[in-house]
Amino acid sequence: MSENKIEDYGKGYLVLLLPISFLIIFLVATWRIWLALIFLALAINIWQRYQWQKWCLQVNPMFNQLIRENQGKITPMDLAIKGNFSGETAKRYLDTKVAEFAGSVVNSTEGGKVYYFITAGTLGSIFDSSEPVKELPHPKDNKMMESLLAPPPSQPQQVEPETETLPQTHQEEVKQPLEQQLVFGSLIQSELAKRLNVYSSTVYKRRDDPNFPEWSRSKDPDGIAWSFSPKTKEFFPLEEQNS
Repeated sequence: MSENKIEDYGKGYLVLLLPISFLIIFLVATWRIWLALIFLALAINIWQRYQWQKWCLQVNPMFNQLIRENQGKITPMDLAIKGNFSGETAKRYLDTKVAEFAGSVVNSTEGGKVYYFITAGTLGSIFDSSEPVKELPHPKDNKMMESLLAPPPSQPQQVEPETETLPQTHQEEVKQPLEQQLVFGSLIQSELAKRLNVYSSTVYKRRDDPNFPEWSRSKDPDGIAWSFSPKTKEFFPLEEQNS
């Protein structure tokens, strides 16, 4: 290898070594400043997280109220209007709640996002809507079908009517003092269905009808009319509301 090639290689290494040496000297001279900047960035990050968690604690009551009113469904606009803050802040808050409560996000047809959270109320509505929509069969209908299917008797004879003990027993279970049933001042759907001796799905189907109080009065063992509150999803006796 000639001396000219050796000199060219040496110049090339010097071109690489000079910037690296200057960088090392710069870092050694300013490492305290860089360390202070790193600690400052960490402190700012911790402070921002603390402020965010403190703000979330203030927004949690509004979030819980909207979830109860909308049966587990909420949009960023709903939360932003309720709390009077920006939509981006509402989206960030809802994203944290989705990760916390294992919720789901669905894109709406208008281009926005709808956040769904499963609650006990929404599960109750799903189960109630899945039940067969029909009333309990009357015992007299069952007795008539049995008489039609039974073979004709060889000799006419009088058969004493059997006592229908099952509905009476059911009525005795339902006919408890109203004060004991209204522990919290109202009844849920399953409790009212048991009191009226109908399926829970029947109450769910009729609760929004204008004639629901008269219909419930005809089914109630004490002749009490009931009304449905869409806000609380509970049923109240009209006599108690008017008093």
